[in-house]
Amino acid sequence: MENIVECRNLTHYYGDKMVYEDLNFNIKKGSILGLLGKNGTGKTTTINILNGYLTPRSGECIILGENSKNLSPYVKSQIGYLIENHVQYAFMNIYQIEKFYSGFYPNWKRDAYYDLMAKLKVTPKQKISTMSCGQRSQVALGLILAQDPQLLVLDDFTMGLDPGYRRLFIDYLRNYAKAEGKTVFTTSHIIQDMERLIDECIVFDYNKVLVYMPVQEFMTTFKQFDFEVTNPNVEFDKGGLVENYEKMDNSIELFSYSTEKEVKSYLASQGIEYSNFKQVPMTLEDAFIGLTGKY
Repeated sequence: MENIVECRNLTHYYGDKMVYEDLNFNIKKGSILGLLGKNGTGKTTTINILNGYLTPRSGECIILGENSKNLSPYVKSQIGYLIENHVQYAFMNIYQIEKFYSGFYPNWKRDAYYDLMAKLKVTPKQKISTMSCGQRSQVALGLILAQDPQLLVLDDFTMGLDPGYRRLFIDYLRNYAKAEGKTVFTTSHIIQDMERLIDECIVFDYNKVLVYMPVQEFMTTFKQFDFEVTNPNVEFDKGGLVENYEKMDNSIELFSYSTEKEVKSYLASQGIEYSNFKQVPMTLEDAFIGLTGKY
């Protein structure tokens, strides 16, 4: 099976408010897909539809060959779902919680759990209640990896973690997923984390998809050009060559999929006088903000 997930023409509303219409995407087996978007653009809605917790207005989501509205117990067992503030039994210790969870999963892989616990430098008798927020999140990840699911669904999983724990979480997850051939679908508000993790990205804006492509292709083709204009009142038409722009007095940040030569030709054709023109390197976070806007 080439695609673990196939979402076809998903349309969803909350009352009269449209979240999105005719959303289509696939998640290939063994790939890591990141869903990026501002608050309220439909990231968690998509995850809830995928898990079968929410029925879309129209369209369908197919997981391992089954419609997400009617997943069999087997397919459900092949989905590992991690959310912020994952519910755990804080009175248990590291050993007890692993023993408890293992009874529900016939293909339990305890080594995946204890390998991550060793990296955390926690002892089997350490109680969950004595652990930090970051350590508890790592325990939750370890328990999900031990389930040995084919698909991992992670919703804003790094919220509340300090930089060290986020880096450990992301690097361990990527290495494990690639080594074991796991498929990952994830969201995060911390975009720099996604740059280290994902293979492909979907960028949501309100009611539409702006990007759906391999993340390296996006980073290569989407560009930022900075320059100064003589006329501070100049405006640009979005769409076509100009995807977005930010203006502060005479300084312009222009975002485009076009080349430097094409952008300069566009400025000349519009009679726009400029100086100090340069292309600026971007991180994934820079590109996300450049595409969707700061506000």
